[in-house]
Amino acid sequence: MRARICLNRFTPKHGAIALVLAVFAVSFMLYNVNVFYEKSSTSTEPEKKIPIAVASAYSTVTPIRLMKPPKSTSVCSFHSVLPQDNLELNLLRSSIAWPEAPPLPSNFFLNDTSDPAHSTFTILPRKDGGSWHIGDQLEVLIKMNDFLGRPKKSGGDVLFARLRNPNVRAGVAGRVSDHGNGSYTAVFPLLWEGRAQVEVTLVHPSEAVTVLRKLNLEQPDRIYFQSIFRSGRVSETTTCNVCLKAPKEKLCNFTDPYTGEPWFCYKPKKLNCDSRLTHAKGEETNQSIKTKPAGYYYQGVWRALDGTRVLQFNTSTAVSQCLKGKVLHLYGDSTIRQWFEYLTESLPGLKKFDLKTPKQNGPFLALDPENNILVTFRCHGPPIRFGTMPANQARYIASELDSVIGGKDTVVVIGVWSHFSTFPIEVYIRRLLSIRRAVVRLLTKAPGTVVIIRTANPKALTVYETLTNSDWYSLQRDKVLREIFKGVNVQLVDAWEMTIAHHLPHSLHPQLPIIKNMIDVILSHTCPAAGNSEGETKL
Repeated sequence: MRARICLNRFTPKHGAIALVLAVFAVSFMLYNVNVFYEKSSTSTEPEKKIPIAVASAYSTVTPIRLMKPPKSTSVCSFHSVLPQDNLELNLLRSSIAWPEAPPLPSNFFLNDTSDPAHSTFTILPRKDGGSWHIGDQLEVLIKMNDFLGRPKKSGGDVLFARLRNPNVRAGVAGRVSDHGNGSYTAVFPLLWEGRAQVEVTLVHPSEAVTVLRKLNLEQPDRIYFQSIFRSGRVSETTTCNVCLKAPKEKLCNFTDPYTGEPWFCYKPKKLNCDSRLTHAKGEETNQSIKTKPAGYYYQGVWRALDGTRVLQFNTSTAVSQCLKGKVLHLYGDSTIRQWFEYLTESLPGLKKFDLKTPKQNGPFLALDPENNILVTFRCHGPPIRFGTMPANQARYIASELDSVIGGKDTVVVIGVWSHFSTFPIEVYIRRLLSIRRAVVRLLTKAPGTVVIIRTANPKALTVYETLTNSDWYSLQRDKVLREIFKGVNVQLVDAWEMTIAHHLPHSLHPQLPIIKNMIDVILSHTCPAAGNSEGETKL
């Protein structure tokens, strides 16, 4: 279908829109409604269908042999939570329900899967006609086809959408709605003046989601862990996990007595369970749509839309003044450790103490004596896919939070998501509910404590990453995290949207410009009256 956009008048004074249709993207001009409002509508011919611009990160599906779901044992289960949490578990499952794709037939071929090159998106006309203005919503209709160009008849594809302008370093994530029939709608708020580009990315076809679901159901132990047991000169290594398929008498039960978090290892043949020394990762086994994004980038700076005034801490002096007299506790995975590393590398006065701990796991501690700043990092308890660590350092966040004194000069930051991707969602839910209870206890004891939660973020996907740490897994866990902490007095760093909206490529550990914006959000919650200070050392 051919089309062109006709503009009756186009001058900067009138504030009309220019739509530029390209092979891989759609650009449009946008002017502030406060400057000029175009009353007459803009006439258009039928909209042009635009091929989806960004190739799928994983657009092929290789059929794999899947085991039958493991039978439950009387000892443990990947799918259980505490009895009092069962009602909330069911609500959380409903909140992340994903459209069912048709079962994969035995004669399944790649040509039957969604293909970005044969799929299209169309910018829909403004509902009231006329010109686009700041504050409007842009809607894009996406239609998915397979490798033979045939329309898909079911939903379930994983699609990311972004509106951006690289010239002014602006960007915002779109919200994608699945209509269940092979079509989708992406909605973007129009937040800045000037040109913008629509980008739609196919992350996984629905057929890949079917495989990912089956993997977590049938092979929840495909990432496993090991512990070394030692007594004198006798040493044994056994497999460990959230749940192991063995009778009770063949297992060492290391379930945390305080939080109830389950953890088991196979019993050593010659040693007792209490001779366990280490924890380590093992090798892998084989209506009208409304959108409210968390924020957007403009001139490379994150602008929150949730009412948070995000300040700019562009110098080491500004950061140190914000953190002066404060304790900052960081708990979580390597994406939280990345923030500890950013602070210790950026602040000349913040010195990291050598605690002789493993460089991946920690715990770490840094101190700025002059400004009375203390920053700590501790990784979360198993499952954690870091290097070998002492077993007595494999501590759970909920237990650690109960030892925090708290108060108006204490900031607690938590980020837990990446290491739970290979497990059924119940394992993650159980962990977050335990952490939430500890957060509520801390805020009850010390109401002035600032608690900040980091969300998941999309990443670069290899075939290995797709099968173990897929963005679909992360998206599901991100939704669960937001639901669990809804209504609790915590602040969110929306790493998901801060990564999608930025022009830099996705990465498990986002690049420095994104990290700097995330730190600005943390500091804005820590000292909302500070920021925008000048100093000698630029970050």
